[in-house]
Amino acid sequence: MARKMTIRKGDTVLVITGKDAGKKGKVLRALPAEDRVVVEGVNIVKRHQRPRPGVVQSGIIEREAPIHRSNVMLVCPRCGQPTRVAKKVLDDGRRVRACKRCGEVIDR
Repeated sequence: MARKMTIRKGDTVLVITGKDAGKKGKVLRALPAEDRVVVEGVNIVKRHQRPRPGVVQSGIIEREAPIHRSNVMLVCPRCGQPTRVAKKVLDDGRRVRACKRCGEVIDR
């Protein structure tokens, strides 16, 4: 069973392990059932695409493959540092994500 993801589509993340360690990118897709995320420009793989009607590109194409969520850290929009995610309850009762380093609320 998948745990709730602390990383969401549109977040900026830093890859901390693997062949792409040190790269930053935007999360294109979050796959909570598999505990994986697809990050822009990270984990590029080559796939052989057969020509089909309706498919624009064929041949050998490069695209991003999913990586495990434990291999990335969220980058705080305020302090710009990779951080763990805290959960806060606001005065109006909303539960939001917050930066562990500076305390800034990440969700708007």
